[in-house]
Amino acid sequence: MRWKQWRVGVVIPAAALLAATMAALPGSAVASQASQASNPIKWGLCSAPGHGEDCADATYTNVGYKGYYVGHDEPSTLFYSKKAGSGNNDTYLLRLPKDPPVTPNQSGTGGTDNFQLHPAFWFGMAMCDSQSYPEFTTTCNPDTDANIFNSPDPASPNYIGHHPGTAFMEMQFYPPGWVPWPAGNSCDARQWCAALNVDSLSQNPAGQLNNSACQAQAGTEYVNFAFLTKDGTAQAPANPVQATAATFTPDPQRDLFMNSGDVLSVRLSDTPAGFRVIVNDLTARMSGSMTASIANGFGQVDYQPTSSTCNITPYAFHPMYSTSSPDTRVPWAAHSYNIAFADEIGHFEYCNAVNPTNGACTSAGVTEKDGTLDNDDTGCFPAAASTLIQISGCLSADNDFDGPEYFNNWPGTGSRAHQVQFDAQPITFTSPLFNGFQRYSQVAFEADLPRIEVAALGGPGPFCNRTTGANCVNPPPGAQFYPFFTTARVGAACVWREGGPNLPGATDTFGGSSTTAYGPLLKLAYAAVVNGQPSVNFVYNDFRQILPNNPC
Repeated sequence: MRWKQWRVGVVIPAAALLAATMAALPGSAVASQASQASNPIKWGLCSAPGHGEDCADATYTNVGYKGYYVGHDEPSTLFYSKKAGSGNNDTYLLRLPKDPPVTPNQSGTGGTDNFQLHPAFWFGMAMCDSQSYPEFTTTCNPDTDANIFNSPDPASPNYIGHHPGTAFMEMQFYPPGWVPWPAGNSCDARQWCAALNVDSLSQNPAGQLNNSACQAQAGTEYVNFAFLTKDGTAQAPANPVQATAATFTPDPQRDLFMNSGDVLSVRLSDTPAGFRVIVNDLTARMSGSMTASIANGFGQVDYQPTSSTCNITPYAFHPMYSTSSPDTRVPWAAHSYNIAFADEIGHFEYCNAVNPTNGACTSAGVTEKDGTLDNDDTGCFPAAASTLIQISGCLSADNDFDGPEYFNNWPGTGSRAHQVQFDAQPITFTSPLFNGFQRYSQVAFEADLPRIEVAALGGPGPFCNRTTGANCVNPPPGAQFYPFFTTARVGAACVWREGGPNLPGATDTFGGSSTTAYGPLLKLAYAAVVNGQPSVNFVYNDFRQILPNNPC
């Protein structure tokens, strides 16, 4: 679209005007991955044990357990506008949070660092992928709301099962200080890094998966992955079949590394070569970028269920929609959104001893109930594997909600004195601007708790029934606390912060709890096949509250 060519220059000056106010934030908020035995290259980031934190939360069905990806916990802020361009180009300002002065310890009495709260957080956007679910058509014309197919009626021309194939982009940021990539979740002992992820699903509504060769090489939910580099060139092929160890191994000479506390401009937009991310570190005066292009090795895993081989088609990913609304969904994902910020939580638990052969915990950590191990104590690493903070722990999905991220360890949950010493700073970001300077008219909050509060995950119960909504609760069973989003003023700017209700300077806490902030249960329709005929399943996967405006 031509407007993308001339309005794009407005973005950086606007960011520069806000940078001073973001940088004025006080120094304190108050003043995956796999087990060592897994192979991320063979399995792909979404299929290997412990790798769930790097994937979009997959389809409404449950995937296997026993340490394998089952979905994860994603408290999110959504942005809506009916204006063209709101669904395919955004610019945010982001301040990377600092860790607390008191370091974590094995007994859980120290501080809580960012790597314990979230192995990643990200900005998201729906993408075209004509080889992804629901596999009805091999055509997807990008950047248009003609791609909206939301009807539950199979006879309707807008039946959801006829939706063009869809992927979801996550522009992810990874905290420093613990086990290094590609097995762990830190690029460096002290600096953050970032990567462009595009997640797709090789499955149709009847449940038919791709061929066994593709299952072995890429998994069901596959990821195109590339770290942001200083020159915008991928280190190695991004697609999951041709990816090498270099794809997933950070390179401090080539990649953009950032310091805690740095203020960033994060620009997401379409280009003829493919969707592009540009991150400008306004504090360090450095930049990095990545384009989901053929030149950078991005590609589709061809959906060929009857083939004996796994084939890749070089592919440039482009945004799916023109606008962002409750109708601009990824039809296979648990969440309902297009444009969103989301945090990945529920991926750290203390573990006192680790089996070096399979990465299983052999001695329960301090937060385990009754001091006994349970079936989510996998994907674990010993303290000696850490780049900086010498504690042992596990990165698999915390299905019984007993890790430190489900206690009052978030900024804004304790006294001012406690926050200064023991809590990480909150993730702080502005509402995005689109078309260079336009604001989104509405905001929503969404948490996919029903998706993970299910009996198959071995949680404490009573278990969530996603068909009826019975026993689907917020906060989740066993959790002392669940984070939510509040607003604050920093100079002339309004910012979002994630944590609890006691963050200093909060201008709106949206009821002061996760229960009030995320609102009621949300039922979504998903394409299905019943007795050989197109149909739908209605499933409760989320809590969602849509605000009448954009308060920030």
